[in-house]
Amino acid sequence: MEGMAYQQYFLQPLDVWQHRYEAVRAVVVDGHSMPDVAQRFAVTYGTVRNWVSEFRRHLDAGRRPPFSRHQPVVDR
Repeated sequence: MEGMAYQQYFLQPLDVWQHRYEAVRAVVVDGHSMPDVAQRFAVTYGTVRNWVSEFRRHLDAGRRPPFSRHQPVVDR
């Protein structure tokens, strides 16, 4: 699929929850460093660190991450 508009939807999300999701995904799934992700998403390193920490804390407690309000947690 071609088109910068489609890529921009994911690379520069406008929705705050999608923005957080894409940043955390970039760290957890794609393996990008938190400083790089912070720069890419125009937030501070501390913000990315907090988002990732919150994501892990929620999953470890068996709760849904804050950005996936409508998604059930898959049993592990």
